[in-house]
Amino acid sequence: MSLQSHDHVERIKHVRRPKKTPAERARRQKAQKKRLVALGVPQAEADKLQPIVIRTMLTRPKQVVKQLAKRAAKAAEAK
Repeated sequence: MSLQSHDHVERIKHVRRPKKTPAERARRQKAQKKRLVALGVPQAEADKLQPIVIRTMLTRPKQVVKQLAKRAAKAAEAK
């Protein structure tokens, strides 16, 4: 049986991956921003970030916490 004959191969249309809707994307971005704020990023700063930056930061949460601690120590030193 060769793969050239497509008679026996049927495409199952109802099993296709569903499209991502704008509402679902907004919900995901809101949840991601909420997780970033829970890590310690100020809300005002998180609101200014692009969604791709938020996702990148959430891939390495320990690194984000370490950076925030370093920034807080530098701010305390400046006072």
